[in-house]
Amino acid sequence: MKQILQDMSKGGTTVTEAPSPSSKANHLLINTTVSLISAGTERMLVDFGRANMLDKARAQPDKVKMVLEKVQTDGLMTTVDAVRSKLAQPLPLGYCNVGVVTEVGKGAETFKVGDRVASNGPHADVVRVGKNLCAKIPDEVSDEEAAFVVAASIGLQGVRLAQPTLGEAFVVTGVGLIGLLTVQLLRAHGCRVLAIDFDDAKLALAKEFGAETCNPGKGEDPIATGKAFSRGVGVDGVIITASTKESSPVTQAARMSRKRGRIVLVGVTGLDLNRADFYEKELTFQVSCSYGPGRYDPLYEEQGQDYPVGFVRWTEQRNFEAVLDMMASGQVDVKPLITHRFEFEDAPKAYDLLTTDKTALGILLKYSSEPDSRHLETVSLHKTTVFNSQKPVVGFVGAGNYASRVLIPAFKAGGAQLHTIATSGGINGVVHGDKAGFSDATTDTQGMIDNSAINTLAVVTQHNTHAHFVTAALQAGKNVFVEKPLAITLEELQQVEEAYQHAQAKGGAHLMVGFNRRFAPQVQKMKSLLEAVNEPKSFIMTMNAGAIPADHWTQDNTVGGGRIIGEACHFIDLMRFLAGSEIVSVQARRMGDTGDGAITEDKAAITLGFADGSFGTIFYLTNGAASFPKERVEVFAAGRVLQLDNFRKLKGYGWPSFKKMNLWKQDKGQNACAAAFLSAIENGTNTPISAEEIFEVARVTIEATEILRNQ
Repeated sequence: MKQILQDMSKGGTTVTEAPSPSSKANHLLINTTVSLISAGTERMLVDFGRANMLDKARAQPDKVKMVLEKVQTDGLMTTVDAVRSKLAQPLPLGYCNVGVVTEVGKGAETFKVGDRVASNGPHADVVRVGKNLCAKIPDEVSDEEAAFVVAASIGLQGVRLAQPTLGEAFVVTGVGLIGLLTVQLLRAHGCRVLAIDFDDAKLALAKEFGAETCNPGKGEDPIATGKAFSRGVGVDGVIITASTKESSPVTQAARMSRKRGRIVLVGVTGLDLNRADFYEKELTFQVSCSYGPGRYDPLYEEQGQDYPVGFVRWTEQRNFEAVLDMMASGQVDVKPLITHRFEFEDAPKAYDLLTTDKTALGILLKYSSEPDSRHLETVSLHKTTVFNSQKPVVGFVGAGNYASRVLIPAFKAGGAQLHTIATSGGINGVVHGDKAGFSDATTDTQGMIDNSAINTLAVVTQHNTHAHFVTAALQAGKNVFVEKPLAITLEELQQVEEAYQHAQAKGGAHLMVGFNRRFAPQVQKMKSLLEAVNEPKSFIMTMNAGAIPADHWTQDNTVGGGRIIGEACHFIDLMRFLAGSEIVSVQARRMGDTGDGAITEDKAAITLGFADGSFGTIFYLTNGAASFPKERVEVFAAGRVLQLDNFRKLKGYGWPSFKKMNLWKQDKGQNACAAAFLSAIENGTNTPISAEEIFEVARVTIEATEILRNQ
């Protein structure tokens, strides 16, 4: 397949070839026929990408604050690397897609192969979209017309929030693409509409759709015009579809509204408001969220769980269907909004036009290539023809943020021969695989696992898939490096253990979990100092992990396993390493329920006892300040103390020959961890972490989590 990507660092727009997405439950695979460039949203993204670093910072003051906080806790160089990595990740563009269903995932059988559908898929000739974000197109609606469905649904959601009634007077401020669609939707509701904009051409279109107009650029007063339009009583509602840093659209809306009028913000404006404008009239002000209920809900969008129609009448999908019905009946006419057409392969020209011609409205991309030619499972990135099988030849499963920013560079620095990178969506594998120097990118993960040229597999996917991929790789005789956790249930862990034992019986394979902290230089120094202490030790480890929304996948016990299994396992392993003794007891306590349904499992204390008499407590907390160090390790032994702050500053108290070990740049041991694993494969030495310790830590982590959940 081919997909449009925006370089957020240097500003280039490219059409990139990638493997076509693999099938997925509750999703459709669609061969695109046409897509619509969103003149507002996409112009903003392209302009941002082309801006210099200073302008990027000015445009995102909230992000600048986060960067400054990270500098305080993690150090300047670590923060700079993180920012550069973030900007280096190209952004897929587009969300207004039309095409023909080519494959139906399990659970999406309300659709069938051959259906024409509108969806929020990106600009790509093959897209994979959740079933609840797709709608069948009536025969009366052309593909070009249907490309406007998602944009119109953004306006429709704003209209629904405003609750217009027959005969009311409404104002639409900013009549770009979504504004002009909103004008038509309000007219279909039986409302009188006043359109406000600085562009005469757009106002002329609004007039064609039945609106009266006001151009402040010609000296016309929006407030006075609005009051006159409302026959002196004030308008019933205002829908703001403009994009500006100024607060004037909201201020004007308040001043032209009647008592208890409704104002809905669909676009983006400044919000420096005067309370009196709203207080005296008891105005309602609401921000509209995209195209309706279900937006940003993973259960709805990804897992296909619909909302009951009796409780949520208008979801994203039902809004799509409503717009299509209005197009079919002629109540919404988008043909006058089409200003340009480009072949998909000429997309960079379309985006050049978008940024230079502010009058452009409906820019359509046409997809003319043969559908069968789009479906490639593997694409070549670099012409590496010879791999040394006596050294690690690595395939990666997953190309998310951690894999691309940390683990792949660590493997490359450790001398890995990068063969194939597999992802289910395809595009991430190409983006990060090309940058790192992989030979191929694929969406055929099992085919990569079975590839005899690959002797080592790195698994960096969502946590609930780790055990599956590790088991499959071990059964194929591969060495395996899996990012923590190894498994999220005891059943999965048993499955992995059995596969490992079978692999050992057939000649052996390395199994390694990415417990990198034990390889950090300061931890290695702590270990060397503690080895001279022949008595039990006491540990206090504090993780100021920071809050993550409850609907994030890591918080889902069936997907991420929760944050204790997904993250606190790092410190269970670290304590096991520093103690150098088997874990013989586990106790745990979480914060009490708060009564609002908030997750409390991620605010907990876990106390471990060791066979040599040592003990320690891990405080995993998500309710602390972001400016406080994220990770602190303290060890008390033989009248001495070691204190490590955030893997940057190590202090010794009472040690005759050691005072401190500070680093200019945070080092959590990722490079050393990968290098040790790769060296063991190449030299035939023992795996850096024994299988016994790996399984022990996995069992203890799951046991601690179960204790917390049963309180």
